Amino acid sequence: MNQTQTIEVPIAGMDCTECTQHVQHAISTLSGVQKVDVFLSSEKAIIQLDPSLVKMADIRQAVTGAGYSVPQQNGESKTPNAALGDFSRRMFTALGLAFGAIILLVVAGEWLGLLDGLTQIIPFPVGVALVLIGGSPIFFNVIRAALKRQVISHTLMSIGAFAALFVGEWTTAMVVVFFMHIGNYTERLTTEGARRAVKDLTALAPQTARVEIDGEEKDFPIAEVRNDHIVVIRPGEKIPVDGEVISGQGAVDQASVTGESMPVEAGVGSRVFAATLLKQGTLKVRTQAVGAESAFGRVIKMVEEAEAHRADVQQFADKFSTYYLPVVMGIAALTFLFSRNPLATAAVLLVACSCTIALATPIAMLATIGANAKRGVLIKGGKYLETLARADVLLIDKTGTLTLGKPIVTDIISLNGMDEASLLSAAASADRYSEHPLADALRRSAHERGLQLQEATNFESLAGMGVRANVNGATITVGKQSLLKEFAPPTQAQTLEAQGKTVLFVSKDGALAGLIAASDTLRSEVPEALQEAKRLGIKRIELLTGDNEQTASSVGNSLGISFRANLLPEDKIRIVKEYQSQGHIVVMVGDGINDAPALAQANVGIAMKAGTDIAIEAAHITLMHEDWMLVPHVIATAQRTMRVVKGNLGFTAAYNIIGLALAAFGFLPPMLAAALQSIPDLGILGNSARLLKQQNNHA
Repeated sequence: MNQTQTIEVPIAGMDCTECTQHVQHAISTLSGVQKVDVFLSSEKAIIQLDPSLVKMADIRQAVTGAGYSVPQQNGESKTPNAALGDFSRRMFTALGLAFGAIILLVVAGEWLGLLDGLTQIIPFPVGVALVLIGGSPIFFNVIRAALKRQVISHTLMSIGAFAALFVGEWTTAMVVVFFMHIGNYTERLTTEGARRAVKDLTALAPQTARVEIDGEEKDFPIAEVRNDHIVVIRPGEKIPVDGEVISGQGAVDQASVTGESMPVEAGVGSRVFAATLLKQGTLKVRTQAVGAESAFGRVIKMVEEAEAHRADVQQFADKFSTYYLPVVMGIAALTFLFSRNPLATAAVLLVACSCTIALATPIAMLATIGANAKRGVLIKGGKYLETLARADVLLIDKTGTLTLGKPIVTDIISLNGMDEASLLSAAASADRYSEHPLADALRRSAHERGLQLQEATNFESLAGMGVRANVNGATITVGKQSLLKEFAPPTQAQTLEAQGKTVLFVSKDGALAGLIAASDTLRSEVPEALQEAKRLGIKRIELLTGDNEQTASSVGNSLGISFRANLLPEDKIRIVKEYQSQGHIVVMVGDGINDAPALAQANVGIAMKAGTDIAIEAAHITLMHEDWMLVPHVIATAQRTMRVVKGNLGFTAAYNIIGLALAAFGFLPPMLAAALQSIPDLGILGNSARLLKQQNNHA
């Protein structure tokens, strides 16, 4: 019977998305491999496979065959041949750079007339040997790829180098080799700029934890810490696990997880998170999640895997790269056919730089995703940035999203002889297992009044409607009036709803027992955030809520936006689809279980971290910090990123077209063509690097 296993394999040597495609193709051809995602930012592959059919040695061989390598892990020892291979590659690369630098100085001196005739001192065969030695690491990769019927970015320049040798220009070929190494370096530099934000984020994860066992404290590697272990954290130390504080008091800097700049107080019963910093106090924490299962671990995983969700413009660039190299080869052939000039033909091959096309989009996307992750905004992929940049409709949930999500009980109206304390106690007891903010308000109000909650059995959550449970032998129902359709709403309910309050109807054994009203507080930054969203191109903003008409009207009118009330989860999905069918790009912001379907249906779903895990999983963007100004911030970020992407693509296209034209008509000598092919990489790096420094304002 087939068994599916998911493993992570580090990949070394990837510099661009063309590299990831080669690795992905090599691994996917193995029998037993079901799915492969290769990530440039985190330099790894996530592989779903049948372990009975494919082994690690097979994967390593496939990666090596594609021209890349799998670093040794977990104490594996390198074989002598592997070590020798690594040494040889380093030696040949160093020789190539050294000889290339010398020849570059020689040629430059010759151009200036200072070293006339000096190049005649070195015989042509020696020059050819220098080219072959210096370029051997690159040439081997090109040959290996050719045997697999693949064309890589260095294929063109390698052909150009050999074309230069063919016409007797060994110095030009040597300079080509030199600039191929320079090109490798600039590509690594370009990619590393985008990777750095992800690596900086990963570096925040603690590697050890101080665990208390039988009254003694001992340091454990984080991989050996288990749930229910008691971890001790002292001032100035990072909290290594997610868990609940069972002893102590302190101030915790949660910026690495939530983006919140101000420390928060933590005491007994508080939840704390891995990779956050204990500024003051000493805490003992009972471990609830560790490593990849912690909130910070999930943040890292989301950022790393965001690469899998490629934007349409990135997919276009990837496809363009596939066809670009054959087109350049065709241009080179036509150049030679019409001009009979081998130097011009070599220049065409040398100036073409397909890797920049492939780099133009992912570098910008990775920079944005990494920078925003450090700020507490998790973006699941570049495709959502591209979509968000074109959004024109914003749909919003109310409770916990527009509001603080912590309503307070304002009115208790007892009916049919049940006193207020008994009514509140029964309602809070029935709601004791609900996660809804209104249920929390009932429990808090009962606690403040000193009421003891009773055990609730046969608990039933009625999605979008309320709850039902057995309390002290009676069936208690708490929720909307629609749950009790057989009863006409009392006049008190209409009065409370007219005040913008949410009214909960409480029944006991099918009879209306009373009303409990609660109100929520609007987040202070919401009005400014919505105005900023409109300025950024959002043409319609609508409130979608399960609350009644009066409550929705009170909130909607205060914000100057339209609203729809009394909605069930399926109603929210229907509204999202309505807008999408009209050609709108819809953004949905929510936080609860009821919002999860609409968040998934929307073109871009944005979840508030205070919400449920289900909502966060369904959403495409998660705001770890409850600040509504992050909504226009991420819209502005998406628009800015797409401007950078378009700038990268435009610059690269123009550069290559001009370069190819100059080379084809003989205006660009091969040596200069080789030198100029690295410039687009640096241009893309410089343009995309602006995204690593997110502006402090929210626009």
